[in-house]
Amino acid sequence: MLLFLRLALRRVAMLPVMVLGVAALVFAVMQFSPTDPAYNALGDSATPQARAAFAAANGLDDPLPVRYVHFLDRLLHGDLGVTVPPSQPVADRISTAFPLTLQLTLLGLVIAIVLALALGVTGALCRDRWPDQLTRVLSISGVAIPSFLVGIVLIQELALDHPVFPTGGYVNPGDSFTGWLKSMALPSIALAVPVAAGLARLVRTSMVAELDRDYVRTARGNGLPPSVVIRGVLRNAMVTPLTVLGLRVGYLLSGAVVIEQIFDLPGMGQLIVQGVTGGDVALVQGTVLTIAVVFLVVNIISDLVVLLVNPRVRTV
Repeated sequence: MLLFLRLALRRVAMLPVMVLGVAALVFAVMQFSPTDPAYNALGDSATPQARAAFAAANGLDDPLPVRYVHFLDRLLHGDLGVTVPPSQPVADRISTAFPLTLQLTLLGLVIAIVLALALGVTGALCRDRWPDQLTRVLSISGVAIPSFLVGIVLIQELALDHPVFPTGGYVNPGDSFTGWLKSMALPSIALAVPVAAGLARLVRTSMVAELDRDYVRTARGNGLPPSVVIRGVLRNAMVTPLTVLGLRVGYLLSGAVVIEQIFDLPGMGQLIVQGVTGGDVALVQGTVLTIAVVFLVVNIISDLVVLLVNPRVRTV
């Protein structure tokens, strides 16, 4: 337990350093944006004099290192800036949009895990038989098909041809839980399919490797129930899939940007699109930074879960 706590503290201690690195990268990239913040803020009133006054008031004339220090200072105080007129705090916009993206990501993650375990375990237990061949075909097909195409097919089949689910839009769970499930079902499945397909292949490969180990043959020879053996094998086989799963959350977050546009969901994806199309540097910068920090936190959590699931990793 002490070793686990030491390793956990080491990973958590790296989080501020990684956040600073991400903040620096996001800030640097946004400085190359061709958008003129003064013109976006002032609109038709952006005369040369007004633009110069705006730049002086907002520190746009300061050297890049000075602007970065001011940027970090605002971040430490929870200030992500304001959007272009109509001016709103970026943090308020994100606090409204992020819960939806989080819901979509978590639902997609749960669906991906369930599908990956079902396909991967079935393939490993039925190695080289027709169920294994079927799961391989499904996994390869799922990896090859992008999530946005899955979303379009789902809309066509389950919303237009057979109107079981809505074509898009969001229903607040407080208003109708059933309506919320229906509004989130198709986008969550579309987001989950490519991730589930990739994880299923990892689960199958890891389980096949574990099933061939000596301790499995010994356990079976001693008459242990198959369910007990499978649980032990699955636990040991989950190290690699869990590690990859933390990275896949980043895919889910980035994929949500496209899926939210297809299904007209007012999440972080719409904020990024609005920021890019409207030349709102602060909005794009704030949303990208938020997603990046969440990705870092999730990866640390996945590392800690791997340490808990498999103590052998703690010696690494």
